[in-house]
Amino acid sequence: MFGRPQILMKFFRQLKTIIHSANYYYYDRWVHALTVLSTIQKDLSPLPKKRNTISTDELFDAKRVKLDTKSLKTKRPGLTDEKYDETSYYFENGLRKVYPYFFTFTTFTKGRWVGEKILDVFAREFRAHPAEEYKRSIETGKLTVNYEKVPVDYRLKHNDLLANIVHRHEVPVSLQSITIVHMDEDIVVVNKPASIPVHPCGRYRHNTVVFILAKSHNLKNLRTIHRLDRLTSGLLIFGRTSKKARELEQQIRNRQVQKEYVCRVEGRFPDGIIECNEPIQVVSYKIGVCRVSPNGKDCRTTFRRISEVGDCSIVLCKPLTGRMHQIRVHLQYLGYPIVNDPLYNHEVFGPSKGRGGDIGGKSDEQLINNLIKIHNAENWLGVEEGGDVLMGNPLKCEIKTSVPNEDLIEIGAQNSKITSMVASITEAPPQTGHEEPIDPFDLNKTTYDPHCHECKVNYRDPNAKDLLMYLHAWKYKGVDWEYRTELPDWACKELIDYDTIDQ
Repeated sequence: MFGRPQILMKFFRQLKTIIHSANYYYYDRWVHALTVLSTIQKDLSPLPKKRNTISTDELFDAKRVKLDTKSLKTKRPGLTDEKYDETSYYFENGLRKVYPYFFTFTTFTKGRWVGEKILDVFAREFRAHPAEEYKRSIETGKLTVNYEKVPVDYRLKHNDLLANIVHRHEVPVSLQSITIVHMDEDIVVVNKPASIPVHPCGRYRHNTVVFILAKSHNLKNLRTIHRLDRLTSGLLIFGRTSKKARELEQQIRNRQVQKEYVCRVEGRFPDGIIECNEPIQVVSYKIGVCRVSPNGKDCRTTFRRISEVGDCSIVLCKPLTGRMHQIRVHLQYLGYPIVNDPLYNHEVFGPSKGRGGDIGGKSDEQLINNLIKIHNAENWLGVEEGGDVLMGNPLKCEIKTSVPNEDLIEIGAQNSKITSMVASITEAPPQTGHEEPIDPFDLNKTTYDPHCHECKVNYRDPNAKDLLMYLHAWKYKGVDWEYRTELPDWACKELIDYDTIDQ
């Protein structure tokens, strides 16, 4: 009887009601009996199944996963010195380069991956390496799930933590210095050169503004307030305190910040102030491409021609909203794309290059597929021997055929001479108190992984034109503050009196 305490409890409750209505004398006694029975029920409730014993190693691994995943969420901002010291820079041919280094990529399983084989997911979602390399990484235990080695046909589950140890090769960027425009206890304002991303993304980590400022200027734990495209140069503001960062972010979000950009476009731009209000839609977040579309978000930019240079125009741009690639997409729509915009001044958008929203009758899917081919051919990614590089990018590569040591010795000999340009550059401004050494390639600092695909490829350096786009963030003005940068040479600052533009 006591094996089913729930039934017994129901019986006594019903009996209590009958007794209560019939004879108040017994009521208190039945209440007491019911209380005692409740205690008995707790004692007689089915015991939970015995837990499987967890070994010490399993417990350690579980804790390690928990700690590591927590650290992933708390490292922004606040990268450790260990992360900054993963590798170092060297300089050649007017480029800032990074020695290859071992790095662990980590990510949690996304919902759309659940139930799929791990190899299928990596081959499709992470195209930086061939599927054969991911297969080898899984088999050798370099690509793990929850820090455990798994078979190639392992099917991903919710909350699986994927970790992939890779020999990482970063993309070279311009050696042009990052100059400090303003710095105080709350903010740092810099003039970002073209070609350098703001923060780690894709194939860039140490060759980013936040890492260069931390490693070479000792400006660490900066808060990113806004961003510029990798190829866009100009004014960039970082917070040194979370309070100031939130304050400036709020001003930008509330559209209290006036922004002015300068660009050089194809053709003679029309007279007067031209306003474009076409909505912009993100075609693909993954590769970062947008286009004008009635399904897009509201967008507004004003343009004014301030000078002409040959067959081109220098145009002042004022974005009144803050959409991705807003200036570039609106100029494309108006039919005056930025002269050397490698994306929006390209026939992948059709014979009209997207003018008036005409993308040659392509569907979004077709456009995305064509853009992915271009995206994969971005600076310094290179192609294997015999391939072509899109977007007019002359970068190609050759497969190495000699043994690794011979290759490295040859590279070291080729890099023994540093150009006078590199020798004359001083990277850090006096405000930081740090001056970055301009180091040549050092054979002793490089690493080699026999299973790394990129270690077997000789990449040609990008040309100057591959690292530059004629779009510059010139001035930002907010509530009680205003900053501006020096203008690049292509903006013809010697011929244009920029101080009188707004007068």
